Amino acid sequence: MNKKIVLAGGTGFVGKYLEKKFTETGYKVIIISRQPLHIEWSNQDEIIEALEGAELLINLAGKSVNCRYNQTNKDEIMNSRVQTTEQLGEAILKCKTPPPLWINSSTATIYRHAEDHAQTESTGEIGKGFSVSVATAWEKTFFSFKLPQTRQAALRIAIVLGKDGGVIGPYTNLVKWGLGGKQGSGDQRFSWLHIEDLYQIILFIQKNPMYHGVFNCSSPNPVINSELMQTFRKLMKPVFGLPAPKWMLKMGAAMIGTETELILKSRWVVPEKLLGLGFEFKYPQLEDALEEILDKKK
Repeated sequence: MNKKIVLAGGTGFVGKYLEKKFTETGYKVIIISRQPLHIEWSNQDEIIEALEGAELLINLAGKSVNCRYNQTNKDEIMNSRVQTTEQLGEAILKCKTPPPLWINSSTATIYRHAEDHAQTESTGEIGKGFSVSVATAWEKTFFSFKLPQTRQAALRIAIVLGKDGGVIGPYTNLVKWGLGGKQGSGDQRFSWLHIEDLYQIILFIQKNPMYHGVFNCSSPNPVINSELMQTFRKLMKPVFGLPAPKWMLKMGAAMIGTETELILKSRWVVPEKLLGLGFEFKYPQLEDALEEILDKKK
């Protein structure tokens, strides 16, 4: 019988990458999704059956935050995370042989806007505002379940960089169009993670049965926004790179239906716990990560 992993919300950028990687190593990957051809969230019996005997549950479910924060979208962002997490916890409780590990997404946005010092699992300060309220409710729901046979780990994931989705497309387009300068003051921190390192973090936690709780999932080397854009320009070599002041970003965000928080919030997050446990990043430096993603290796 094939080894089995369940990916909840596994049809997005990160989910597709994890599905490919686990499939290549011999796992049967079962996906729970609102997309067709997968187990539907409305079918709790099938969810329980999928979880029965699985080695690992990874929950990535949640509406994209790349939208305007009107009340309808706020409700959907919150409910799509809290309700799915609640549903998975209830399903695990009904399993005779539940998965020994449940990894649930969280977000590095849970920490405050920080330009003064790094936010770690032990010393980080929880922020305020809508995005933080989503993150805290998400984690509270996740850790409210007491599961004697299932270890739980919440991944506070920074902005994930990879070839086939996420923020790379928007950033490379800005650089191509000559708008690859700093955004806002340029001093805001950009915490990031190569998608391969996210996969390796999951394996690292899976292989070590003592590891549980909250993990910051970010490169140990965050950069400021001006460094981020400078690295893109260095690798892509545009003719010029104009900066985007805050007022322009606000106007542009409204036009394309998103929020400036995604660019202007200073996320200064360091993976203290992973480093302390001896995890080694394949892509600790931004330039190396972008070289691989943009196929610019020397």
